[in-house]
Amino acid sequence: MKTLLQILTEKVSDAFKKCGYNYELGRVTVSDRQDLCEFQCNGALSGAKQYKKAPRIIANEIKEKLVTDSDFEKVEVIGAGFININISSKLLIDYLVELNADKSLGIPQTENQETVVVDYGGPNCAKPLHIGHLRAAIIGESLKRIALKTGRNAIGDVHLGDWGLQIGLVIAEVLERFPEYNYNDNNFDEEHEKIIKLNAEMLNEIYPFASKKSKENTEFKSLAQQITAKMQKGHKGYLSLWKQILDISKDDFKIIYDSLNVHFEYWYGESDAEKYVDRLTQILEDKNLLYESNGAMVVDVQQEDDKTEIPPVIIKKSDNSSIYATSDLATILQRQLDFQPTSIWYVVDSRQSLHFNQVFRCAKKASIVDENATLEHLGFGTMNGKDGKPFKTRDGGVMKLSDLYDIVYEKALEKLSESNFVSKENIDDTAKKITVAALKFGDLINHRLKDYVFDVDKFIATKGKTGVFLLYTVARINSLLKKLENSYDGSLDIKNIYSKLEKELLLKIALTPEVFVKAFNEKAPNYICDNAYDLASVYSSFYNDNHITTETDMDKKKTWISLSMLVKKVLVNQLDALGIETVEEM
Repeated sequence: MKTLLQILTEKVSDAFKKCGYNYELGRVTVSDRQDLCEFQCNGALSGAKQYKKAPRIIANEIKEKLVTDSDFEKVEVIGAGFININISSKLLIDYLVELNADKSLGIPQTENQETVVVDYGGPNCAKPLHIGHLRAAIIGESLKRIALKTGRNAIGDVHLGDWGLQIGLVIAEVLERFPEYNYNDNNFDEEHEKIIKLNAEMLNEIYPFASKKSKENTEFKSLAQQITAKMQKGHKGYLSLWKQILDISKDDFKIIYDSLNVHFEYWYGESDAEKYVDRLTQILEDKNLLYESNGAMVVDVQQEDDKTEIPPVIIKKSDNSSIYATSDLATILQRQLDFQPTSIWYVVDSRQSLHFNQVFRCAKKASIVDENATLEHLGFGTMNGKDGKPFKTRDGGVMKLSDLYDIVYEKALEKLSESNFVSKENIDDTAKKITVAALKFGDLINHRLKDYVFDVDKFIATKGKTGVFLLYTVARINSLLKKLENSYDGSLDIKNIYSKLEKELLLKIALTPEVFVKAFNEKAPNYICDNAYDLASVYSSFYNDNHITTETDMDKKKTWISLSMLVKKVLVNQLDALGIETVEEM
């Protein structure tokens, strides 16, 4: 279905055309001054020079056409030639009935077959998730969901760091602590050898210990490097231990990601891309793109219009080993072969911008991805403490993501203990959903490129611009509908618009589809956050102004119940796009 702005733009554009002007001049936008009008068109000012007419003359011609259309309640020409528009209640109600019946709730669906691969997460195996992984997970999950809600096929890939030196460090330390196991043997046979039983707690202790040790002990670091190299070449003993480390890490990651309502379609890693490195290298050689520089094999990605120097991409180091760029290029090749994506989005810290610029240029130059496919690095800022510096533990360390979750969860439990509306059996589940809403909305309300301050008391508040306020609004509607379940049959029955506030509420709902388009185009979930908050705020005022349960005018009562149902439906959909689940009571 068309959006409300598309419908209005077509009507106004037709008026411009009928008056002999360019059809494109009829673009309608939401008014910047809602106290003056609901919508506006500035096409008369844009066309004045082209048609050598005063903009007010053009605007008045358009007005004369529009006032004959009953869908327009008021059309005025203001100032130099601005066309101010208010729409009729009938048009708005009819549009919302159609929106309610639409399975996509009016959100425009792409007309093309588009596949978007979203690369987000990126944790290193053998290490616990820490708060540095939070933003990628939250933003990436939301962007994937927004792509899905606008009709794309969206695929999320965690893309694990599972093939690097950190694995070698852990294996070296494990074998030093447990020499009785035979993993150093290249003929290691899992069916006949004694198998060590590792767990996440052991890995979380071993990795930082081994990492620190490697900085103080060059022999240990050298051993870890040798183990890593042998593992990558297929050493059976090391691969057996690697598989166990990988499985433990995945299971540990999934627990945290599941608690955050973050879900990946694929759990690929660098090890999966390794299979494509030889093929990648062959493509680069066949296209004569590889050349030797200081012992390394590189690809030049500098372009004529660059104002700064862009270094070549290193494909093979002087010791013939691969680096991150090689792995990322091999991954692009793999994704092209597996999914034929129209877009690949990398939701990764903004500080990686140069790296991705080099990789994307190389991928396009070597044609390892479709010519029309877009490769985008969607960077993000940092989460800071109240001191404005990157968030740390009290002793200055990097906080584990599970510990951060627990801090918010305990606050949520504390808040719910003061509530008389949540049953004891639902407290834990409700607290978990509040935790996710607080963390996600507190992040996503900010544009992804901006830094923000983590403030648990602010994020957990039921008033203000918080995810918890949105959950509270949905729970409030649930309570209302439960009380009135015998007063309606579940259908949308808006009889009329009885107040200015009601119309404002209906307009907020009607303009929601446009917000999804903007959020997708700009890769910015904060637009959905703002829209959801505005909708919930207007509904809160509407709810407080009207005594819905005791209203005796049945037409009004049915309208208000329908409004409440529709607000809930739209809010739940918006929150779902943010990766936030709603609560039944609160």
